Amino acid sequence: MTTQARGLIRVSPLYFRRFAASGGASLSCSRRLLLFIAAVTFLPVSRAAPVGLPMNPLVPGQSTPTISSPSAPASATPTALPAQAAAPEAPARPVVPTPGPALLPSQPVVTRPAKPPKPQPAVARPSTLTPQPRPQAVAAKPPEPMAEPHLLQAAAVEAAAAEAARLNLKSASLLVLEQPRSKVLVAREPEKVMPIASITKLMTAMVVLDAKLDMGETLTIADSDVDRVKMSGSRLQVGTRLSRREMLHLALMSSENRAASALARHYPGGKSAFIRAMNAKARALGMRKTHFVDSTGLSQKNVSTAMDLARMVSAAHQYSSIRQFTTADRHVVRVNRGGTLTYLNSNRLLQTRSRDWNIGVSKTGYTSEAGRCLVMHAKIGAKPVIVVLLNSWGKLTPIGDANRIKRWVEVHG
Repeated sequence: MTTQARGLIRVSPLYFRRFAASGGASLSCSRRLLLFIAAVTFLPVSRAAPVGLPMNPLVPGQSTPTISSPSAPASATPTALPAQAAAPEAPARPVVPTPGPALLPSQPVVTRPAKPPKPQPAVARPSTLTPQPRPQAVAAKPPEPMAEPHLLQAAAVEAAAAEAARLNLKSASLLVLEQPRSKVLVAREPEKVMPIASITKLMTAMVVLDAKLDMGETLTIADSDVDRVKMSGSRLQVGTRLSRREMLHLALMSSENRAASALARHYPGGKSAFIRAMNAKARALGMRKTHFVDSTGLSQKNVSTAMDLARMVSAAHQYSSIRQFTTADRHVVRVNRGGTLTYLNSNRLLQTRSRDWNIGVSKTGYTSEAGRCLVMHAKIGAKPVIVVLLNSWGKLTPIGDANRIKRWVEVHG
């Protein structure tokens, strides 16, 4: 602190009293101002707030601020400041119920009106007296080409089985479905797993066609195509060369086993890859109780059910080549040395060119374990139906069962 400031501090009480007594008339304006600033700045105060500022009314025990002089007696009344120098007193603030820090007049309190609440949109609440519509469920599309038989329940199976018994059908397992609704008309043990013999060749044909192989490629009958299990015969000698199309035609129409074996052997990856493709196709069609171990059906381990075979027949009907080859009544092929071989359809209903039947897909099968088997996709009247007959005990039994089913559908279907 400078000497001048200390002097001002020492003399400020005396000059202040002179200044107050004379009203400031004997001093120059600049000296009066200097003395006033010194008095206000350096004069000691006791429990005094800054000059011109009111005490906080919220703090108990505070009163109006006083200015005391060190030389004045304790009981002396302090001399008031000149009126023109006093700072204007701020208006008193309203009393707040809760105590808090001192509020300065330089921070005026602005009372802001409370914001009105935002209007809430009216929510229409459903009346308890008015029933509300329930949301409609969206039905998923079935993955299989053939719809699931929606009537294959206990009561429907019993009724379909009663019809099979009344018709005196001889097949151990059978199923008649009306398409495209897959309505069960006649049934007998449609979920029983059984050997299926050469019905297998419909799956063999679908795997060959799905592979998009060259149908004009020449295939050769090899020694490995000869049946060593059932010792069945064949008119295709080892070394016979035919196109893939001809091999497929004979396998489907006349159930030629060596042709079916050659088709699997010439598949990319060989027979093992072909069998894997057959089982993968079966799973894709939803044939959950079906399994294949060869492409001919000679093995009794090729098993399925009437219901699964109905799915396979429905899928096979989508292939134009299968429709053509399975329904031809006969076919002539030329073999290596310029000779010809004539083959007939293994389904007698197609051999006679019967006008009573409109057949779209047909396949027969037989082994001692599987019995006589027949599957067809046909139109009876104006209705497309799928007929599956498994394990018939007589050579002509499947034909008899098919004709009885046809007459029943025409009357009752």
